[in-house]
Amino acid sequence: MGKLTAAATAQITAICNRYKDEETPLMMILSDIQNEYGYIPLEVQELVSAKTGISVAEIYGVVTFYSFFSLTPKGKYVIGCCLGTACYVKGAQQVIDKFSELLGIGPGQTTEDGLFTIDALRCIGACGIAPAVSINGKVYPKVTVSQVHDIVASYQDAEHSGEVI
Repeated sequence: MGKLTAAATAQITAICNRYKDEETPLMMILSDIQNEYGYIPLEVQELVSAKTGISVAEIYGVVTFYSFFSLTPKGKYVIGCCLGTACYVKGAQQVIDKFSELLGIGPGQTTEDGLFTIDALRCIGACGIAPAVSINGKVYPKVTVSQVHDIVASYQDAEHSGEVI
């Protein structure tokens, strides 16, 4: 986001005002901002602090504690690889390693073209279909290392053809 535009400042102010009567508005405010912009940089945290009276330290603590908030922009396709116990024992580490190898990035990073982000998740509650991978909410069950290339290719192909996955 860099320096906040007047439009972004107005939008974030409106989000803060939407929850002004809530006893504990921070999670709702941050969730709406994350949904609107895809991440919550320091400039936004400072504006939220100014509008709500909640300290930047507390806001930063919440943003960095919860994995669904991000300090940096995420890719168009967020690949969430579950590394919870059930997924891990069924090969999830090798699966995330293959995604990293193919895309040239590690967990928590985004490709230079802005298409892919890899996130290592602790548990997505899909233990019965382990190892599970989710991409923008679409869950892939029982993913194997040999499937990773085709999964990535399907998103790359869709991107080039304009298709929506």
